Amino acid sequence: MLQYEFMQNALWGIVLISIIAGFIGTVIVVRRKVFVAGGITHASFGGIGIAYYFGINPLIGAFLFAVTTALSIDILERKSKIRPDSAIAMLWSLGMAIGLIFMFLSPGYSANLMGFMFGDILSISAGDLILSGCIAGSISLLAIFYYRPLLYVSFSPSFAKLSGLKVNLIESIISILTALGIVVAIKAVGIVLVLSLFTIPQAIAGMFTHNMKIMFYLSTGIALLAGIAGLMAAYYIDLPAGAVITATLALAMVCIKMLRK
Repeated sequence: MLQYEFMQNALWGIVLISIIAGFIGTVIVVRRKVFVAGGITHASFGGIGIAYYFGINPLIGAFLFAVTTALSIDILERKSKIRPDSAIAMLWSLGMAIGLIFMFLSPGYSANLMGFMFGDILSISAGDLILSGCIAGSISLLAIFYYRPLLYVSFSPSFAKLSGLKVNLIESIISILTALGIVVAIKAVGIVLVLSLFTIPQAIAGMFTHNMKIMFYLSTGIALLAGIAGLMAAYYIDLPAGAVITATLALAMVCIKMLRK
């Protein structure tokens, strides 16, 4: 399987995306921000559609839209009288609508956009790996050197403020890294399935520990094992890798839950 360069890139992509999903997924699950992550994920489709229409790299448009959406949600949660779930739903649907409009307006066949919807891990390039490595490294450094501030902000923002931490700044940094991590993962498993990487490994890890630091590493390992198993299964039975990886994660969760009972 590894005689092909695209399979080697896919394997390295799984390693890096597992690190990103393990750390970012734990933070959004602990902070109960999964719906926010869903809003960022689907809103990024608007950036993909606009970038594709103007002939720009779709990932650039996705990054811009994802980061803008993440920061907008933060601002709306702090200052607006609009309910946070309503604001997220509006940005979610607006992003998808913009993406669909520009997809319709784009000349020619829009197969690339469908790849972003459902993922294509076999199309990961060396440039994508470098980008994923930079994001994975930044997230790992943040988790290692700023673990305690992350812990305080995740579990008790009010206590974090009383401790003198700049809560708004930390939350904005978390939002930006979440947006970047999600966009990188979209290339592998697609907008439709990306949340599975950021929630199912954490749900499995949560069956064994409530320690946030252990959950970081355990969910990363679970995502990595499921990713490799899914990639191998997809290669040998000739099915879409993103869908098989998600199915592998879901099956693992069901089996572990039954064994624990």
